[in-house]
Order: sequence, then structure tokens, then C-alpha cells
Amino acid sequence: MATFGPCFAAVLSVVSFLLVASAVPLNVSYDERGIKLNGQSRIIISGSIHYPRSTPEMWGDLIKKAKEGGLNAIETYVFWNAHEPLYRQYDFEGNKDLVRGFPVWLHNLPGVELRTNNTVYQNEMKTFVTLVVDMMQKHGLFAIQGGPIIVAQIENEYGNVEWAYGNNGKSYINWCAQLAESYGIQVPWIMCQQSDAPSPMINTCNGWYCDQFSPNNPKSPKWWAENWSGWFKDWGMKDPHRTAEDLAFAVARFFQYGGSLQNYYMLFYSLGGTNFDRTAGGPYITTSYDYDAPLDEYGNLNKPKWGHLKRLHELIMSMEEILTRGVKRDVGTVYMYEGKQSCFLGNANQNQDFTVNLMGSNYTVLAWSVSILPNCYTEVYNTAKTVMVKLPNEADDQMEPYELKWDWRPEQPESLHQGIAKGSVMTANELLDQKTCRFEQECLTGKAITLQVHTNGHIIHAFVNGKHVGSQWGTGDHLEFIMEKDIKLKHGKTNSISLLSVTVGLQYCEANFDTVNVGIHGPVKLIGNKGQSDEVGLNGMEEKVLQLDNAHHQHGWKSYNLPSNRLFEWYKTTFKAPMGSDPVVDLQGLGKGTAWVNGHNIGRFWPSYVASEDGCTTTCDYRGAYNSDKCLTNCRKPSQR
Repeated sequence: MATFGPCFAAVLSVVSFLLVASAVPLNVSYDERGIKLNGQSRIIISGSIHYPRSTPEMWGDLIKKAKEGGLNAIETYVFWNAHEPLYRQYDFEGNKDLVRGFPVWLHNLPGVELRTNNTVYQNEMKTFVTLVVDMMQKHGLFAIQGGPIIVAQIENEYGNVEWAYGNNGKSYINWCAQLAESYGIQVPWIMCQQSDAPSPMINTCNGWYCDQFSPNNPKSPKWWAENWSGWFKDWGMKDPHRTAEDLAFAVARFFQYGGSLQNYYMLFYSLGGTNFDRTAGGPYITTSYDYDAPLDEYGNLNKPKWGHLKRLHELIMSMEEILTRGVKRDVGTVYMYEGKQSCFLGNANQNQDFTVNLMGSNYTVLAWSVSILPNCYTEVYNTAKTVMVKLPNEADDQMEPYELKWDWRPEQPESLHQGIAKGSVMTANELLDQKTCRFEQECLTGKAITLQVHTNGHIIHAFVNGKHVGSQWGTGDHLEFIMEKDIKLKHGKTNSISLLSVTVGLQYCEANFDTVNVGIHGPVKLIGNKGQSDEVGLNGMEEKVLQLDNAHHQHGWKSYNLPSNRLFEWYKTTFKAPMGSDPVVDLQGLGKGTAWVNGHNIGRFWPSYVASEDGCTTTCDYRGAYNSDKCLTNCRKPSQR
């Protein structure tokens, strides 16, 4: 599958890659029952692996584990912001090697309006989609060329926000369909969460449950593009868990009710992965994008979820011919084809078990579960019966610890000259985490006064005459806040008040998400206010203190009087890589910041921001519909270490 579109945004969205490519041209078609490869009806069980959220060294192992887990396809997004970070400058190297999101420069184009009937935006979207399609064709990756791509997606969940754009929204989605068809790639195009998807686009379902979904065209198959294996996490949020039993229940019911393609959103199958650098959106989404997936953030098996689903996948695939070609009757649900039959017995009651008589035999179906009888006589699988217990993924505690030696140097927030300042507005060609507003004050009194700053988020640090006087931050639910600090200014002298505003990820979804204000938009109130200018960033970032081979900046580091619990310090150390291939960086004990390993930005950390003490449970009842507030753990602990 291949995806082209935003909101976890891409513009080419899901690309479904067969895990066993034919190496010869493959004709891809479909009917109301499902996809056909060279005329043969197939079941597709797929999982998401987002390549920028992992490293190239991990890809082979991830795909191997996906196949071992019973998957026969991989889905990925094509990340526009990662591949074109600067206008017309493309990057397909490293973990962006394709053979998400909108780039910031797109928002700054004159006259642009994102995701609507806007010529400026549509021209840029067409340019990028064409670039990616041409690249796929050049490398022979579409099925008709003998490659693994069997499904492509244009846009992503636009139906959730289309209403906000009125007639322009409808025109835009029709334009997307025409653009997709114009490439003639000879694989089905899908639009997820798009009930008005124009033919021949196939509208598909996203969510925790899709058994009751029906496509808008009776000739289209029933496909599930995003089966949410869990949920993402914000800083300060508890750990959400979706049980193996409930996820298996949702999958089994989907195939029971006629589904033929389902894709786990975040497998790492659905692997979540890691939001490296400053790519985490939200705002406030953590660096970890684990998603409680069958494979965790680092590619480790998440048991019992991985094993429980593996058994289900293998059973479903063993019934492929009957499910895609058989005649269905609902006494329970029975599929019959050429003298063979397979049965599903479902119970969506979340409290009571039921006994079902099928063909003269009684079967007890547990509450909120599906029993599968591949020959309609013997129950081989029940979604509520797991055979393994949940095991923590723990690091090797037997290794002998050794003390790290640290160097440090102070950071002075100052201008980076990377942006263009016009009055109080700063523009730049890349995401900038910090924005500094400075006010020069001519004060007539030494009495304490109040500095009041209205900000749209996410974090603010205040300095008076170079001294830090306070910090404040919002929450995922309340990003906008007013900071008030009592300060004293020097009598009869020029005083400098600096405000450092920090973003923790940009808005990535919803209607008109690109117009959401972030940072200090005012008012800033202080008696005697005269004028304003903007500066951006951290001096250490501009000086490239992280480059290991930058001899010019090896000086300035100190190895004595190591400061702790102090803002705006750079720290560095060296260590020997431990044996094995498991993740090794544990940032417990640090405050908030960003970490680099061998010059690579591995993302933000904030272990000092702990989850609240309420809402966690030591047991989890799988029965009943799942939501992101169910089965929470990790109260009073960091959201991520």
C-alpha cells in the first residue's frame, strides 16, 4: 500500500507492499469481496511501518517479524515534510530512503491555503506526488511492473474536516481523485474516512472497530485502512493499553462481517516507532510513538499481543478461499464454498457469555469475543483466550554499570540569524523550537512590578537583565495560558526583559490546523513598554557544538563544577556501546531538553513531567468498547524516560 495525504500527514499516504513480491508483472483488480491479484481473490493482513520513525538498520528485522506474525503486506506513509524540508530541496537519504506531514515552508507561500481548492497548494501537492510516483515507477515498484505496491492512497481522513471548507472541500477531494487516476499506476486508490469518495476511489474505515462499516459504493470492497492497535501518548499522560483480546475481537469481527483487507495502524506492525528530532506533532506528543503495538517502539515483541494475533492471522489466511469466494449465511456466520465451510460465532455482549447451537452442537461464546471454527465443528480460536501472559520488555540489568564523565558549557539564548524579522514577526524556512521576544524598558522606579505574558503555548521562560525569573507551560488540553511574575527593574537604567517561547510539536490535524497560533501573540503587559524585536533560537545550535569533528568548538567545554538543576546548559559524555542490539539510552533524572547520540538528534525528553496519580488500574477488563482512557498505567511516573 502507499499513502499520499496528511493528518499524520502525507500526501501519498498508504502504500501496501506485498511481503512476497512476484518479480513478474501482477494485475491488481478488485470486486465487492476484495482485492484480486492476477484474478485470484486475496485476504490482505497488513501493518504500518513508518520508515522515518525507525532506522535503516531496523527495517530488515521489522519486516521479518511482521512476516513471522502472519502479515502479508506492509503499509507506510510518504512524509512530505521529511522529504522536502526546504522548497525544492529533496531528501531521500538515511531513514528517509523510500526505495508525513506538510513542510513548514508550504504555509509561507503567498496566497496558499492548505488542503482545499487552492491553486498554490494544489500545484505543490501535484509536484510532490508526481515526484514520488515517478520514483516508484523508475524503480519498478508497482505491481504491474513486478513490484510489491498493490494499493495506493491519496489524502488522509479528509472526510473528518471537509465540512469546514464547504464547497471548496468537495472540489478539492474531487481534484485529488482526478490527480490519482491521472498517473495510471494500475492499482486501486483508496481514501480513508471519506464517505463521499468519488468513484473509482475506494472509501475505507479508520478506527478501533470497523465491523459495521460499509463502503459508499456497492461494488467496492470492505477495507480497514487503520486499525488502531492502541493510542499515542502526550507528555504528562499515562500509558494507554489496548488488550490483545479486544484487538483480536475487533479483527475477527471485521473478517466475520465481510472484510477482506485490514491494516494495523502502528505495527512496527503496527509498530509505532520514534519521533526523532523535532518531528513529534500534537502538540505535546511524546518522542515515543509506541502505540502499544504488537511490535514495540524498538521492534521488540509485545507479548501476548503479538502471539495472540499471529495465531489469528494464520487461521484467517487458512480460510482465505472460503472467505473471499464463499456464500455467506448468518447463523453465527457461515461461509460455504465448493463443499467446504468455515464459521464465526460472535458475542458482542460485554457482560454475558452465550451458548450457541450450531449444526446440532452447542458452543459457549465468551462475552465480547469471537470463536472461529474453520470446519464449523471444532473451535480453533477464541479472541478472549490468550495463551501467553504480558511480559515487560526490560533492559539487561546484569550489566556492570560504570560512572559517566560529563563536560558542560552554558547556553545564552540569542539570535541565530536564521530567520527574517519584520516588526514582531519572525519567519524561517525550518521548524524553530525557540522564539525570543525582547523589550527594552526605561524604568523610573525600583519597585516590584508584574510582568504579564499571554501566550498560545507551549512553554515560556522569562529573563530579566539576563537572570531567569520563572518558567511556565500549558498542558495538552490547555495550551493557552497567562504567565504572571513579579519582577524588579533597575532604577533609571535600561532593563532587558527576554521571553523564550518553546514549542513542543506543532498542530498536525483538524480543519485549518496550519493557522493555529503558537507562541507569544500577546498582549505582553508591563508599564513603560517601548518597542519590540524578535530573535530566535539557541547559540549552541547555531555554533554546531554537536558536531564531533568541529575542532573550533572543542574549547569552551568544562569538566569541573558540573551544574545540576539549572536551565540552559549543554552536557556531553562518551560511553562504550553495550553488547547486544537493544535500546540503551535511559534519560531518567533529567529535566527537559533534546538529546543527540553521535550527532543524531534522537528527539525531545521530559522525564520531569510526570503523569497524575488518578485513573490507573492494576487489572484490565478487555470486555466493552475500547477508548484511550481505558486500561491506563504509569501513574505518577514520567510519560517517557
